[in-house]
Amino acid sequence: MSPAPSSLSAEAAVRAATQGVEADLSIELPGREPVGARVYGQRSKGDVVPLVLHFHGGTFVCGNLDNGRNVARLLAGAGAVVVSVAYPLAPESPFPEPIEVGYAALEWLYKQRTKLGGKGAQVYLAGEEAGGNLAAAVALIARDRAHPPIAGQILLSPMLDPCAGTASLRKVTNDATECRWASGWEKYLSCPSNATHPYAVPSGSLRLAALAPALVLVGADDAMHDEAMAFANRLRGAGIEVTSSVLPSAANWPKALYDTENTACVACEATVQRHFREFFSATTPPPAASNHPS
Repeated sequence: MSPAPSSLSAEAAVRAATQGVEADLSIELPGREPVGARVYGQRSKGDVVPLVLHFHGGTFVCGNLDNGRNVARLLAGAGAVVVSVAYPLAPESPFPEPIEVGYAALEWLYKQRTKLGGKGAQVYLAGEEAGGNLAAAVALIARDRAHPPIAGQILLSPMLDPCAGTASLRKVTNDATECRWASGWEKYLSCPSNATHPYAVPSGSLRLAALAPALVLVGADDAMHDEAMAFANRLRGAGIEVTSSVLPSAANWPKALYDTENTACVACEATVQRHFREFFSATTPPPAASNHPS
């Protein structure tokens, strides 16, 4: 078991990344309250590793850094340095506050990329369930604001359909008219008009071109299965490079991804980390050719 994270300054957290110690920190954001975060992974001196900004699950209304632990450790195990963010939750902080905080954290991470990931480190977004929505939304914002460059987005069972009417969701909820996902959407969107905003509902965006490549993973009996796969297909139709996979051994997704008491995702840990490694490899450009004569 990993030691309990300690509370550190940003600079100390950078040092912790070189030691492989999980460390909590407070990220100062311009014009906003600081946001809590936790650093995972290890980078040896001279190495260049993927740098990931991660958003935990929790249907927009619950969850904390501990709930991000399962996925963050899987990403770190695949060779990345991960910064998992404790974004503000609805209903106290509905759309668009969580994604604006997420984007500000991304800008902070990009400025720290050389210290955390090494010179030339690629920056990624990742999230599970509600966090997958935020990762996809922040990818849209980064494209629209033309900064920072994103190497890829990793979406695990992302929440993308506020109508909560897909067959996979109805199967899990037994056609219940009320479910935690629908309730979470209602509190996050706060008013019906927000359901038409592409940053609130990335799958509804009419413009998906020029986004970062995506890795989309779902479980076979996953409530988010249908909406995630539909989004993957829409990204492909927009010319985005997408890798998507249904993991038969991924039991109790998406809850297992952020449940601190559940180790069900361990059954597919090796497969998930393989997907992460392959995605990092596929989205990392080859070293620049030397200009020196051979």
